[in-house]
Amino acid sequence: MIIILMFGSALALFASVMFINHRLTRIIGALLFSLLFIGSTALMGLNYSQHFGMKKVTTTNSQTVYSAAGKLPVALYQPIGTSGQDNVLIYKTKQGQKKPDHTQANEYTTSKMQFTNRTTPLLKSTETRWQFKNDFYKVLFMWSGMNGTLIKRTNVIEYPRTFVKLTPSQAHQLQKKIGNAGPQLQSQAKSFVTSRVQSAMANQPNMSAQQIQQVSQQAEQEFMAKMIRQN
Repeated sequence: MIIILMFGSALALFASVMFINHRLTRIIGALLFSLLFIGSTALMGLNYSQHFGMKKVTTTNSQTVYSAAGKLPVALYQPIGTSGQDNVLIYKTKQGQKKPDHTQANEYTTSKMQFTNRTTPLLKSTETRWQFKNDFYKVLFMWSGMNGTLIKRTNVIEYPRTFVKLTPSQAHQLQKKIGNAGPQLQSQAKSFVTSRVQSAMANQPNMSAQQIQQVSQQAEQEFMAKMIRQN
């Protein structure tokens, strides 16, 4: 609406000056449309520079994610720039996903890892954006392109403590070593997991199938993490 008023008042100002012959009517028209043009231009400028008529709205979304290195308990990241402070986090949203996803790399986004007591990784994305305060401002500044403008975004992936932080090149080298280890590594992993499950069942004989599976997954992650750190 403000854009229509701005261009409309400019055309009306030109028309009143150029085509109205009656002096008093021309002066009144020129003054009225000048004020309307100046006012609409000022409001548009305030909307762009000071976000007039807008408010900050923060939203947080969470989703379970998975290691981008398959079954390996690896927290993949790619450093950006030379400061060592900016990283892109690499992950999968589905276990069978072929091409991994990654967090955004721009001036508004900060991405970091946290290692917690979780059993599965969790991505939390918090965004703060400008939104119009009410429908009046939404109509007034329609087509301005300012609604939903990103102010800042924070991505945090909470990984289990067993996960190891690696770059893609480090993960690639690790996968080659694991591939060369072959059956020997699989046998060691099986023995480690079996031992952990038997120990858990000895302490809690009435474990459900779901609990046994959870212990198995945690034990597998612990074994792989130990092997990764040794390499």
